[in-house]
Amino acid sequence: MASDNSSPHEAGIFSTYDKPSYYCELMNRGAALPEALQQVQDRLSHLTLSDLRERTDNAENLLWRLGITFTVYTEREAIDRILPFDLIPRLLTAEEWSFIERGVQQRVKAINLFLWDIYHDRRILDDGIIPADLVLNNANYCKAMIGVDVPGGVYVHINGTDLIRDRSGRFLVLEDNARTPSGVSYVIENRHMMLRLMPDLASGMALRSVEDYGVRLHKALCDVAPASVADPQVVLLSPGIYNSAYFEHVFLAREMGVPLVEGRDLVVKDHHVFMRTVAGLRPVHSIYRRIDDAFLDPLAFNPKSLLGVPGLVDAYCRGNVTLANALGTGVADDKAVYAYMPRIIRYYLGEDPILDSVETHICAEPEGLAYTLANLANLVVKPVGDSGGYGLIIGPHASAEELETFREKLLENPSNYISQPVIDLSVVPTLCPAGVEARHVDLRPFAVTGKSTWVLPGGLSRVALRKGSLVVNSSQGGGSKDTWVMSK
Repeated sequence: MASDNSSPHEAGIFSTYDKPSYYCELMNRGAALPEALQQVQDRLSHLTLSDLRERTDNAENLLWRLGITFTVYTEREAIDRILPFDLIPRLLTAEEWSFIERGVQQRVKAINLFLWDIYHDRRILDDGIIPADLVLNNANYCKAMIGVDVPGGVYVHINGTDLIRDRSGRFLVLEDNARTPSGVSYVIENRHMMLRLMPDLASGMALRSVEDYGVRLHKALCDVAPASVADPQVVLLSPGIYNSAYFEHVFLAREMGVPLVEGRDLVVKDHHVFMRTVAGLRPVHSIYRRIDDAFLDPLAFNPKSLLGVPGLVDAYCRGNVTLANALGTGVADDKAVYAYMPRIIRYYLGEDPILDSVETHICAEPEGLAYTLANLANLVVKPVGDSGGYGLIIGPHASAEELETFREKLLENPSNYISQPVIDLSVVPTLCPAGVEARHVDLRPFAVTGKSTWVLPGGLSRVALRKGSLVVNSSQGGGSKDTWVMSK
């Protein structure tokens, strides 16, 4: 903690914090702070900016030393980056987390039912709940999965649900990540960093733990292994060291206590998968794959792929190995399909969505395109297949020239875009060059599904470090925070 003889300009870190008109999750919730959150705020108030900056410098040095980095492929000069880490935690009450947890579990259940249906009976398409063309002509629809029965009906074993809070503090789902969601390693490492550098802040706090993610993930992957296997061998399949998330691959393999392999380490014989070891071939039963569908098997998809395993898809479709996530799950996190998620939930579960979605206009539909063109300056427009904050435009922040250029793109290929209103994302106090200021934030809870669905308490809080920016993605200059879920 800071000493009492700090100079006046270094009083408390919140002394110059201007409460924004947005929903600030710590400073202006619209009601008295819950006791646990008030305790954290009181402790933070005793810190000085110099103290916080010194600890932040220590955090950055630790991140480099531990190799906790990611790659930005568009910047050839900067191969490896650390994800900027802010030491002021993001706080959620036990009640808020319970609501999020139930909403995420409901959503994952509906997504798995939807995926089973579109690869089997297609009832939801026949009943007109969602346009058949949107699903069957989707770039992520995998014909190899038609009629394939996956263990337990689980297609999405690891899911990341991106949430935001609006001006009223209401949680909204921004998008689903049902293919290979990344970032969970930062959730766990952020907690380690906080306990190491801010022990005075965390001491005695009733926080939900994030330490058992690896154990939970390993158990889920064993749950969905082929039923005939008593002691499943799980591996994590990575594209290799040059992948942007390679640190996370190493981290998760270590957390699960399983081998980290590349395509060249696996071989298919007699429709079964084996791992090459110094003692010979060893059977593999569950593969947590961090390779996109198209590169998994050169015999089934991209013949030029050197990352995958020849014959893997055949072994998978025969039920001799489990892939997590399943092939073809990208249909469920397509941004156009997202617009139908409330209907999908009601159709399969007979329930209203616990977590609301952001109003979405599908530009492939005439009315959606017309609305988007008429209101382009007031909307966020996103390509349906891209991620990482690329290819979108935020109308109110764009110039007249940028809007006109984007209008031409929309008219040229309207089916590639959806539009949404600009949401006044909630903000959290964040250490910035001029002091502690409000910055916009989102949240990605991670759900793990085997025989049941478990949600890691908290998730990845990504913060837009640039003043006024709504783009939180790490590839676009965003950072992260430790997410504290109070246990009472």
